[in-house]
Formats: sequence, structure tokens, C-alpha cells
Amino acid sequence: MCGIVGFTGNQNAAPILLDGLKKLEYRGYDSAGIAVLGEEGIHMVKASGRIQNLVEKTQDGAALPGSTGIGHTRWATHGEPTDVNAHPHMSNDEKIAIVHNGIIENYAQLREELQAKGFQFKSDTDTEVVAHLMDLYYEGDLKKAVLKTISRLEGAYALGILCAEEKGRIIAARHAAPLIVGVGIGENYFASDVTALVAYTKNVIYLEDGEIADITPESVTVYDSLGKAQEKTVTRIAWDIAAAEKGGYDHFMLKEIMEQPNAIKSTIEPRIKDGEVVLDDFSLTDEELKNINKIMITACGSAYYAGSVGKYVIEDLCRIPVEADLASELRYRNPLVDEHTLLVVVSQSGETADTIAAMKECKARGARVLAIVNVVGSTIAKLADDVLYTWAGPEIAVATTKGYTTQVAVLDLLAVYLARRLGRLDDQRYRALVKAIEQFPSLVQRAIDLNPNLPALAEKYHGYNDIFFLGRNLDYAASMEGSLKLKEISYLHSEAYAAGELKHGTIALIEKDRPVIALACYERLFDKMMSNIKEVKARGAQVLAVALEGNRQIFAEADDVIFVPQTEPLFNTLPEVVPLQLFAYYVARANGCDIDKPKNLAKSVTVE
Repeated sequence: MCGIVGFTGNQNAAPILLDGLKKLEYRGYDSAGIAVLGEEGIHMVKASGRIQNLVEKTQDGAALPGSTGIGHTRWATHGEPTDVNAHPHMSNDEKIAIVHNGIIENYAQLREELQAKGFQFKSDTDTEVVAHLMDLYYEGDLKKAVLKTISRLEGAYALGILCAEEKGRIIAARHAAPLIVGVGIGENYFASDVTALVAYTKNVIYLEDGEIADITPESVTVYDSLGKAQEKTVTRIAWDIAAAEKGGYDHFMLKEIMEQPNAIKSTIEPRIKDGEVVLDDFSLTDEELKNINKIMITACGSAYYAGSVGKYVIEDLCRIPVEADLASELRYRNPLVDEHTLLVVVSQSGETADTIAAMKECKARGARVLAIVNVVGSTIAKLADDVLYTWAGPEIAVATTKGYTTQVAVLDLLAVYLARRLGRLDDQRYRALVKAIEQFPSLVQRAIDLNPNLPALAEKYHGYNDIFFLGRNLDYAASMEGSLKLKEISYLHSEAYAAGELKHGTIALIEKDRPVIALACYERLFDKMMSNIKEVKARGAQVLAVALEGNRQIFAEADDVIFVPQTEPLFNTLPEVVPLQLFAYYVARANGCDIDKPKNLAKSVTVE
């Protein structure tokens, strides 16, 4: 959540800052602002609402001349989303301007201390204390003031700092919040992530916790929290600006749904060689694997639902107990974790705050940690013992699609890989599973091609206020993700239930014309699922079923049907969820929703 960007060079900074903020819109925000250092000091403009409001107030940046500046998109945590509470924030003498992503946990104590010293606060934010601390400690050396300031801060922060007395210089600092430096020629940058920078440079430096970057047009010097210079590696970003643009689609979400066959191919193709699953990045020895007696999967949101799929598949193939836990619960649960536990951490961004905290808690108890993430150099990737990257490419829409399916693909690969190493699979079964995984890209494309009627189905169902999803086993795991997609972008109330729980309370909510989306692709439990469909139909429900291609029995009960291509039963979830993503997209479109930027949501939740 929130986005920050900074620039110093020989060009006008404001248009570059505005462009960077537009690229960061997907992170979620409710206000935005920029500050530029010009000949007469720092000029700042802020606006609540969309970035377009800021663009208009600054005349596309022309109203703020100057070649050094910082920008911010804010997602409100402390104080309402107003112009006053928007970032940047400035010191009382307007000498220091700062932008901040994260939460300063001890801001109340710092605010009280600063007020006692005569500093006046204009906003309700936790961030403003940083600007006044900087002013308190600044004595002509910006780096020293930053080091003193961050030593007083508790919590999470990614900071961008501008000083009126230090032209051409910006400083970036991070702790428990993502921040990278972009390296150019005669100009340098910082930002929350590479999407803001890739149009200008593909060379980046990933900052570690506690580090600060001292940035001028000609140099970038990174220091640790004690002020000691650090040797840093410049990393080359592998994708270009076209990957972060819509490419002719109306929305990023639709583009990313359609990219899934290629994204999944990029995920699995390098990991299958001569009919064998090869995970070169997973260094667990045979002896260490034999000592694992429990696997735990932890994540938040859609990544947790991907982990729920992984639980079913890994447990079935490996015959090891598997738990899937919400990271926000696991971190506070005093879990039974030790050196015999393999913790699988799943995150698209690699910066999810609760997931990082749960990961640290389990690692401190001795767990071996395997991370499944998309973003190279992210915090989770750095903290893990081993990392399996999903290679999904940039995902801009807030609602994940290809991020989720590539996570499921990696979990399926992991399940087959571990089962083989544990001796749980004979050659025939192993070859069949590997072949099924190789077909994932074509299966996903087939799932899209099979359902050209999804826009019409969305028109039929979009007007309802409440929709229920039902499923059993892997269908239940898929139903949770399908329900989440629908609620987060269309704003309809949607809930997923294990179909076997209908009679334990849920059926009280089924009434005439209530839409029920019934997932019936897990063939072993198809007859039981048909019984559940009959139960809701008997109470007047409208049933939209999801069934395997060629299944004719489903028409006996369902009002409408979405078809999914046949595959290995353990892998049904991957093609099954894709038409549910499309259904959610078309429902949201029919409801006139802001599909790529749903209200109140952020792409990467970097605070609790």
C-alpha cells in the first residue's frame, strides 16, 4: 500500500514524479502529492482523490519547476484522506519535505516530545513527526540528520527526504517496507517498486532494512544505520515497460487474465527437464527432507487460497501432515513449529507485513523456510532459506489473477517433486503427473476458450446483492478464490462455503432466486455435490455450476454452466479458477466498478 517516488537529474522533476505515481496507482491510494526543489525553495502540491486531480492542480507538472523532487500516493491509516493529511509533509520552516510508506508506531510519544519543543503539527498523520525530527536534527548535513531521525523511529518506513539547502540531493531510507533505487546516467531515482522506474532505467539497487541511499544526479551511495558505506550490487530488471502497460485491453485485470497461459509456461517450463521436475533453487538435502514431519503453508488473501490448494495436493501426494494458515493468525498463535517443520511462505509481492512477521516467528523456532514469491529481491525472498520465483511478470491490477495461478502451479510442482523424493510415487504415476503439469498453459487457454458466454452470464447475475459459492475438497479451495475475486472488484457480498456444511447453518441463507455458484469438478465427490445443488434448488436458488467439459449430468439441476477442461483431478483448480476470474471481471464491468483499483484495497499490504 502507498507508493513513493523520487528523482534528481537535469530534467524537470514534476512530470517524472507524476508519471511514476501513475505507475504506482495499483498499490492503492486515496490522495497524492509531490514536492519539488526549485530556485526559491521547496514547492509542494497535494490533492485528495485520484492522481488526475494532482495532475490538473500542477498543470501536468509545469507549475512546479525544478530538477529534484519526491512524490507519494497515500492510503489513509492515520487521519482522513484529505489534502492536509496527504504527503509530502514539511517542517515548520519548509526546509525539509518527506514522503513515507509504513507506520511509525511510536509517533504519539514523538509528537508529544516535539510539541513540547515548539513544533506545530498541521496533520493527523504519524508521518509528520519525521519531518519535524529531521528539522530538529538538521545542522547542515542531511545524511547525519537522517541517521539520527531513523534511530528514533519504531515501526515500518520507506522514506524519501528532500532538503531546501541541499540542491540536487535526495535521501531514501527503509525498514520493513519496500524501497529501491533506480540508477541512470546523469539522473537517479527511488521508488516503492520497479514499475515506477522501468520507463527510465532498468538498473536498480535493492535497499536492505536499516539502509539509507544518498542520491545525487551523478552518484548513489548506500550506508547502513551507523553511517558506514555499503557495497551494493546493481540488478538489471528483466522486463520492459510494455509488460506494465495495458496492451490494448480495457483493464490490466483482463490483460493479466489473458496472460496466464504464458505466465504459467514461464513458471513451469524451466523446472521440467527430460520429464523430471527439477527445483534447482530448493537446496533441502535428502537427510533434511526425511527429518521433516510437518509442512505449514502461510500467506494472506489470494496467496492463502493458493496455499489452501497446495495443502490438498501436497498432503495427498506426500502423505505428510500439511496446515494452511493465515499469516495474520499464525504470527500470534504460539504455533507448534520446530526444526522438523517446513514452512512454505506464499506472497506475490514478497513484502506482505503479516506474512513476514509469521515467517520470522516460525524461523526463530527452527523451521526451514521455502518462499514462493514473484518479486526478485523482496523481503520475503531475502529472509527465506530457499526461494521459488513464480516468474509471473508485473501484475498491475490490485486483484491478483496470474499471481495466484502461478503460485498454484509452483505448489503443484513442489508437491510432485517432494513426493518423488520421498518415494511416494511409482514411475508411472510420476510421469502422468509431470505430463499433466506440462499441459497447464494449454488447459488454462482452453478454460478461457470454452466459455464465451461469460459476459452474458455476468449480465444475468450482476444485479444480485448476495452470491454464495459452494464446493468440496479442491473445489472448496477454488471457491474461496472465486468468491474473493467477485467481492473485491464488484463489491457484491460473496461468501464461499464447504458444501458439506450447508445443513450446519448456511442453508438458512438460501432463499428464492438466491444465486449459488456450485463448483462440481472434483469427480470423486460429484454425486455428493449434486445432492447439495438439489438442496439449494429445492429452496429456490439460481444455480450457476462449474463442471468438467463433457459432463451432461450437471444440466439436470443447474440453471447455467461454466465448463472446465479435463485434467488430473488433483490439478483441477488451476483451469477451474480462470473462468471465475473472468466472471468476476465481467460482473464488475456490468456494475460500473473501477476494476483495476477497487476501493479501499491495496496491492501490497505492508502494514498490519
